[in-house]
Amino acid sequence: MAEHERLWLAHLHVVNAAGEKFWVKYHFHTAEAIARGDHPSWTLSVQVMPYAEARTYRINPFDLTKTWPHGDYPLIKVGTMTLERNPENFFAQVEQAAFSPGNTVPGIGLSPDKMLLGRAFAYNDAQRNRIGTNFHQLPVNRPKVAVNTYMFDGQMTYHHSGNAPVYAPNSGGRSWSDPTGPVADGWDADGEMVRSAYTLRPEDDDFTQPGVLVRKVFNDAQRSALVDTVAGSLLGGVREPVLGRAFGYWGSIDAETGRRIEDKVRSGRAPKRAEGMGER
Repeated sequence: MAEHERLWLAHLHVVNAAGEKFWVKYHFHTAEAIARGDHPSWTLSVQVMPYAEARTYRINPFDLTKTWPHGDYPLIKVGTMTLERNPENFFAQVEQAAFSPGNTVPGIGLSPDKMLLGRAFAYNDAQRNRIGTNFHQLPVNRPKVAVNTYMFDGQMTYHHSGNAPVYAPNSGGRSWSDPTGPVADGWDADGEMVRSAYTLRPEDDDFTQPGVLVRKVFNDAQRSALVDTVAGSLLGGVREPVLGRAFGYWGSIDAETGRRIEDKVRSGRAPKRAEGMGER
């Protein structure tokens, strides 16, 4: 990642020690240490939205294409993540690493974010196919603390529960999670669970937030770099009618930026055409 680059993660459901519920968006911001050649680090910040406010907020807070305005939900610094060593064996420690947003800890749960819900299932499922049934037992993936899991058997089993019961409830004295009662990190839905797009809210359009980014967040140099980048991509082989639609999209985001992009493409003045975009 380049200096100052930001990575923000999906929305999660958090319950504090008092039982209060919140929606949380996590942000990782790169630190200046990268430019100095030190150990790369990321500052972790969160935005916190009270649980009930998500129901009536002016944009859908679970839409990954939208940001939460910092004026409504300011960034709260939580801590720093620092990478202090490189892997000793790329295959064992990188290729076999298996991550999934479905791995949560007590107090943190999933949200109605459709992308998150899909990934919570698909990532673990993909790791079983890619690495093997017991990928979670590999040193790079296994928990740092002792676990009491009812997962058992499968190819390449190493850690196991001996002769303890592998079913719950059981009369062998092995504990299990309480299967009844409310889910502490769950959430309620307003209607039926259906396969459909999000219900649009007053400000759930595709162009308002990108327009704010271009006009109010970018400086002149960044706007010029954006124009050059987009124009270079379009000059790499994009033809009508797609070309006209691209001009329309950028004009809807910001009229002046859209005009500059179209002028550069029509005159062929982009500084460099994007590689890999040529006509076939």
